[in-house]
Amino acid sequence: MYTKTNYKTKKALKADVADGKIVGIFQPNDMFGNPKAAPTFSGSVTLEGPHYPQAHKWYAVANVVRGSIVGIR
Repeated sequence: MYTKTNYKTKKALKADVADGKIVGIFQPNDMFGNPKAAPTFSGSVTLEGPHYPQAHKWYAVANVVRGSIVGIR
């Protein structure tokens, strides 16, 4: 799962979430209709970044409410 913004570091993602910015999520190439990519999803997701084809350098678990990240663990 990715954030809609291509964050280069987990620190940058955490800063935006702490500042109250709306950060959405998505699953690229999801041919199975992943409900976690839906804007109504609420729960926990695992994130990775930066986006492919760059090598993933960070991972995080995020709390999501209605498709937007509200907290990072």
